[in-house]
Amino acid sequence: MRAAVYKSAHHPLEIREVASPDAGAGEVQVQVARVGICGSDLHVKEYGRQPEGVIFGHEFAGVISAVGEGTQGWSVGDRVVSLPVNNCGECEACQAGKIGLCEKIVFTGFSLDHQGAYAEYAVAPAFSLHKMPDGVGYDAAAMVEPLSVSRRAASMAPINADSVVLVIGTGPIGAGVIQFAKLAGAKRIIVSEMSEERRQLALAVGATDVIDPATGDLGEQLRAIAGQLPNVVFECVGVPGLIQQAIAVSAYEATIVVVGVCFQEDMFRPNLALSREVTIRFSNCYTHEDFEAVLSALARGEIDPSAMHTGTLQLDEVPDAFEKLMTSKTGCKTLIDPSGGRL
Repeated sequence: MRAAVYKSAHHPLEIREVASPDAGAGEVQVQVARVGICGSDLHVKEYGRQPEGVIFGHEFAGVISAVGEGTQGWSVGDRVVSLPVNNCGECEACQAGKIGLCEKIVFTGFSLDHQGAYAEYAVAPAFSLHKMPDGVGYDAAAMVEPLSVSRRAASMAPINADSVVLVIGTGPIGAGVIQFAKLAGAKRIIVSEMSEERRQLALAVGATDVIDPATGDLGEQLRAIAGQLPNVVFECVGVPGLIQQAIAVSAYEATIVVVGVCFQEDMFRPNLALSREVTIRFSNCYTHEDFEAVLSALARGEIDPSAMHTGTLQLDEVPDAFEKLMTSKTGCKTLIDPSGGRL
């Protein structure tokens, strides 16, 4: 089969012919219809120390093409998404069902033992699978994974009809948070975003107001729009300084949820958070419940990620596009179609 393969940091991905993975006991082989390019893929490609030969791709949907020995409940032809967490099943977090917090977690697409879906075929354990509802297409299904990150983050805040919500950043996670905040009934959903393109995206997915934080004091702009500071804030970027910004513009007793992944040291002033008695929570990953909830919301038309879809690439286009995406500050979610238009 053909796959986009990691060679080394600072080297473009390579399109190679590699052996198709066989489904072992308790596994299925999936013909990949769509797979999303995640910011984590871009970061790991540039700065990680993955071994040569790793195939990225943990946000994928497709159709079962083979079933491994002893695998129950799944058949060839089933349309599926896979929750890409390979957890130990034994630690306290796993025992509590918090598989994304597993002490020994390994994500699909970041090791040779758990290859990803930038390829025509991928293998997934049966326990990771969720069936795609009728009426949900592959483009939307390939975004279930990031939408599940958003859904979990949104569930950590007490959003109701009186909530004024601030979302900092409108990448894929921020765009998803907007939709789940709207679904929860928030009175106002205000987005702070530097990019004009992404401000328009925010409005398209449900934001009531957008702000360019470079044009003035963010707190003053928030008060002018809502008549108050937000009582729920989501930090969806992961840049040093934004937790402090979230605290500075939050109302008293606000809830701040940090879901942006920052790989650098960061500092904030605890006294300001203390003086307002804000709650700061960090959100990581998702559960099977989140995947099911997202799929159900898609099937019912309660959320619609189509505006998040920037474009679809064929496998041959991936190496060049990947390099451009490393520095891009526009767009939202780029998908790959490894099936060459067959699915």
